[in-house]
Amino acid sequence: CQGRTGHAEVIQVTFDPKVLRLELLLEVFFGTHDPTTLNRQGADVGTQYRSAIYYHTPQQKKVALAAVVRAQMDWSSPIVTEVTEFEIFYEAENVHQAYYEMNKEAPYCRAVITPKMQNFKKDFGTKFE
Repeated sequence: CQGRTGHAEVIQVTFDPKVLRLELLLEVFFGTHDPTTLNRQGADVGTQYRSAIYYHTPQQKKVALAAVVRAQMDWSSPIVTEVTEFEIFYEAENVHQAYYEMNKEAPYCRAVITPKMQNFKKDFGTKFE
């Protein structure tokens, strides 16, 4: 909460690249948050809110860097997303698991997450049917 750990708030996505391409996941990533704000997402400020992609293989790094270049065409400000080799993932506390599903009526969810979910469905819904 204080940003002193060096950790970033992230999700770890496990996927089968034969079913879902990393390029599409990264298109969603860049299309659902602001990758141009350093250490900030909306009202949340601190290094733990940085935009980041953590890759597991050299091929994933290559794909991620190419995605940054492609996404830059959609943003007038420079993208500050870090692309860094994966080291370790710490699972969040239980209170954070399935937070949106459990708290859809909470003010933060209604004001921030629900509109993002609606935009995701509008922009990417047909790609995941």
